[in-house]
Amino acid sequence: MGQQPVRVRAVIFDLDGVLVDSEHLWDRMRREVVAENGGEWAEGATEAMMGMSTPEWAQYLVDKLGVQLTPERTAEAVIDRMAQLYTDQPPVLPHATDTVRAVAADFPTAIASSAPPRIIRTFLDITELGDTVRYTVSSEEVGAGKPAPDVYQQAAHGLGIPAQECAAVEDSASGLRAAAAAETTVIAVPNPHFPPNEQARQQAHRVLDDIGELPAALRELTHRE
Repeated sequence: MGQQPVRVRAVIFDLDGVLVDSEHLWDRMRREVVAENGGEWAEGATEAMMGMSTPEWAQYLVDKLGVQLTPERTAEAVIDRMAQLYTDQPPVLPHATDTVRAVAADFPTAIASSAPPRIIRTFLDITELGDTVRYTVSSEEVGAGKPAPDVYQQAAHGLGIPAQECAAVEDSASGLRAAAAAETTVIAVPNPHFPPNEQARQQAHRVLDDIGELPAALRELTHRE
């Protein structure tokens, strides 16, 4: 997309794949729960669940992959395992915590994630970013998960700033499409485990190799000194 100056008054971060290296961990935990509870993994299941809210992917595991639990119990089983992983070995990406703090010095910040609220809170606790990030929202708290724009629209609303004046930092195809649908300024940090396709990458105003490049990218996009 073009590089003309854009108006950015706030920055909204995705969590999984942007601030924490966890997309592959979610995949592993879901596979374990499926295998242990009468289901069978199917080709394409990982990609199908990218960006889904917790109720959406839990229903998918039951309806499509045959897990012999209720969707609620399925979600609980996966989330319990992820919460333990966060506690034992926090999967925070290099530069993520410092980058959020650096960006928050110039912009109000939010997290808009497909992760459940429990995992978002755990991330804020282990990184001590609870007082830095002004607003958080999980896609399970809105109408639909990514690629629908709901979670980004709600994050912007929570910050009190129009979505069109927010930058969204995303890694996945579904997330990039969600951010674009919300009319944010989209910044991509592609996930090396599940890289977005070229069509999704084209939604981005800027593509970065590392989250640590974000403060400079924001300055360039907005022509801030």
